[in-house]
Amino acid sequence: MINAPAILLTVRLGVKSLLLHKLRSALTMLGIIFGVCSVIAMLAIGEGASYEAQQAIKKLGSNNIIIRSVKPTEEKVVGSSGRSRVSDYGLTYADAGRLQKTLSGVQRVLPMRIIRDSVRFNRFVVASQIIGTHPIYAPITGLEILRGRFITQSDEVHTENICCMTESLARQLFPYQDPLDEEVRVGMDYYRVVGLVQERSSADKRPGAGPADSGKAIDNNLYIPLSCARSRFGEILFRRSSGSFEAERVQLHQITVQMTHTDAIEPAVPDIEAMLRRFHTKKDYEVIVPLQLLRQAEQTKRIFNVVLGSIAAISLLVGGIGIMNIMLATVTERTREIGVRRALGARKRDIITQFLVETVVLSLGGGIIGVAVGVLVPLIVSHFADMKTIITYWSLALAFGISGLTGIIFGLYPARRAANLSPIEALRHE
Repeated sequence: MINAPAILLTVRLGVKSLLLHKLRSALTMLGIIFGVCSVIAMLAIGEGASYEAQQAIKKLGSNNIIIRSVKPTEEKVVGSSGRSRVSDYGLTYADAGRLQKTLSGVQRVLPMRIIRDSVRFNRFVVASQIIGTHPIYAPITGLEILRGRFITQSDEVHTENICCMTESLARQLFPYQDPLDEEVRVGMDYYRVVGLVQERSSADKRPGAGPADSGKAIDNNLYIPLSCARSRFGEILFRRSSGSFEAERVQLHQITVQMTHTDAIEPAVPDIEAMLRRFHTKKDYEVIVPLQLLRQAEQTKRIFNVVLGSIAAISLLVGGIGIMNIMLATVTERTREIGVRRALGARKRDIITQFLVETVVLSLGGGIIGVAVGVLVPLIVSHFADMKTIITYWSLALAFGISGLTGIIFGLYPARRAANLSPIEALRHE
């Protein structure tokens, strides 16, 4: 039966003994503090990085298969002369049609054409990403309509010069007025603004109109009908620099295939790659399966947590060794005290309990401080390094529990050594 007053008395005596050597006790606790802090902080940073990666993948759509145009290393050069050349590569409108007609389990196919250009309104000029696409872009990608409307089928059929723009682009072009029904200029053409949409996180990336633009963040976007992009910009995109120009003939920069359900994704991937190999003589495309990326990210997260946790646990191990070292020195210092207590009738169990209480007080005290510091460090990292960190309850419980367990494990040997001292030899000790 547990005797509560006796336990409280033992704890009080243990704290009193530790306070006799304040500096030594504080230095001993530092190992536990740093160990607990590192466990919590490293797991929080790992959780944050994993969360951002998984969210970016989820935004691509778990039911989607994304096919992107990729400029091959040795592309075909058409009409090459001097310092001018035309690169011909990438996905075609015919590819989009074949995917829709021949692939089983397809719900929708979304083609996309992307041009990097400047958008102008009065004296304001903003470098933007012009995205020619279909009305189904919004439901497939989860684009949020803030005001107005998105592209309609009528706009696509009649090649209307209308556009939707992201909120960030609207703020830069229209700082003083309502952008809806105003006209912006891209190149030599004017487009009427019919809607504002919410851009995605900067973690989400999309290929641009060439290798220099690959991986641009989704912001400052202007959405126009695909038929309009095809008609106004043509098939060839030009780039001029230092008296030379480079042109690229790319019909589509991306095709998103939305499947009816996730079970149809993995069987469809080999069929898509086989079809593309048949009609593309060079590897000028890449197939991205967000569902597979998501599974890989989850697996990476588990491995990452184990690695980070193991590294941080080494700090706790070092702290535990420090506790054992100090307690062994304490046993030597208090040998005569142990002999007096044994001579007055203290049992071995009482001696073991006394020294275990002292080590547990050290480790749990360090654990409490370590948890407080461990919660503070991720917040500081998030504020100054602009990194997302996620502190989980299980990491706090794990770190604190390990700190208490460390005190028991590394305090057991010094406690048993103290209890096994001969009372007679202990009393004769100077």
